[in-house]
Amino acid sequence: MYDIHLHNTKTRKKELFAPLDDKNVRMYVCGPTVYDRAHLGNARPVIVFDVLQRLLRHRYGAEHVKYVRNFTDVDDKINARARETGRSIAEICDETIGWFLEDMGAVGAEEPDEMPRATAYIAQMIAMIEGLIESGHAYAAEGHVLFSVESYKNYGALSGRSVDDMIAGARVEVAPYKRNPMDFVLWKPSDAETPGWESPWGYGRPGWHIECSAMAYELLGESFDIHGGGNDLMFPHHENEVAQSCCAHPEGDFAKVWLHNEMLQVEGKKMSKSLGNFFTVRDLLDQGVPGEVIRFVMLSTHYRKPMDWTEKKRKEAEATLLKWKKILYEFNASAEFAEEVNGADLHAELVHSLADDLNTSLYLTRLGQLAKSAAKGNKSDAVSLAKGMQFIEFDYDRSWEISFGTSLDRILETPEIVQQLVDELQEARSNKDFNRADALRNGLKRAGVEVRISKEGADFDFLPEFDASKLEGL
Repeated sequence: MYDIHLHNTKTRKKELFAPLDDKNVRMYVCGPTVYDRAHLGNARPVIVFDVLQRLLRHRYGAEHVKYVRNFTDVDDKINARARETGRSIAEICDETIGWFLEDMGAVGAEEPDEMPRATAYIAQMIAMIEGLIESGHAYAAEGHVLFSVESYKNYGALSGRSVDDMIAGARVEVAPYKRNPMDFVLWKPSDAETPGWESPWGYGRPGWHIECSAMAYELLGESFDIHGGGNDLMFPHHENEVAQSCCAHPEGDFAKVWLHNEMLQVEGKKMSKSLGNFFTVRDLLDQGVPGEVIRFVMLSTHYRKPMDWTEKKRKEAEATLLKWKKILYEFNASAEFAEEVNGADLHAELVHSLADDLNTSLYLTRLGQLAKSAAKGNKSDAVSLAKGMQFIEFDYDRSWEISFGTSLDRILETPEIVQQLVDELQEARSNKDFNRADALRNGLKRAGVEVRISKEGADFDFLPEFDASKLEGL
């Protein structure tokens, strides 16, 4: 058995994870607003918390973990999309949820145990709002219901912001019906063209923040173990969730541990349509980038650090995965290998990497170390490599066409000329025939073979653009 340590946003430190009930470990993650395709940034929390739920199931048993991720299907962006397209809101949401699950499945994410839609919990939201009014934490005004921030003394504790910072950060609407500029909407009126439900305050719809509080309470209770999401949700969304949930259910603590992943950039810049660097997960998949490669790049950076998607990282991920698959190819030819992998325990060093605040970048590094040993014929490490790949949803025994058209099968069919040329390069260096050595290295590079020389000898990788025909004449 092993311990898991996670960085808790609420305490601002890494601490031992001790579930409230190790037979009922509960995690809630904020899901998407469903009006369009998931962009690349949307995939990061999905992948991060997918790995976390895998770790929790490994530690506590699959049957003892409950993972919830919601869909926000009532929102002004959805309403606007319906007006723009003339399509029904239900049709847009159903289609978008289908897209989301398909695209996230393509990057290896398992579906959570529960995927509640906000519109299925309107009655629970109304009941929670009524309770907040009765207890003096909310008030009705001009068809709206607002949460009274002043009624909750710990407001701001999660994000660590002052009231002035929070007002600036939230770009709050200073409406005449608000008692305090920081008060936020729990319920708002709807016109005849906007979705709505009957309530004690008139025909209307819920505010954004109350959705997650109501769904989390109904599915996980007044206290649960982990709440996750991107750090852009920390304020105001998560701050408001804490306030209204703790006031609605003072007998509980809402989420014990808060995890927030950092944001994604593209080539060092914030992803933006105006910069021309905005793209969806589907865009990449349609371009031929395998879902495994997207997943690898995402996991190569620790979740608490900014993630920079670059073309270089994509190519490196393709080459690394292809190399690992190539190493395991001959081992996998044995009928017993798959049985050994399925029956093996996850390598201790890999477990410790994830148990240390979900250090996926270290996990990948250690997979690389196992790959080097497996390449030398170490079957035990080959099994550990395959098991480690399998655990985080890399198919160790499946070939795929990568975006430059090079496949595992094509590389495996390459004649032994590559190894012969690398051996000749080493010999030329030993004989101080540097002109010949440079010619061989450059020729191999043009063909898509990267050669690395070290004290231990020469090693090589096939790059995504590998073309065996360019080896002729070397």
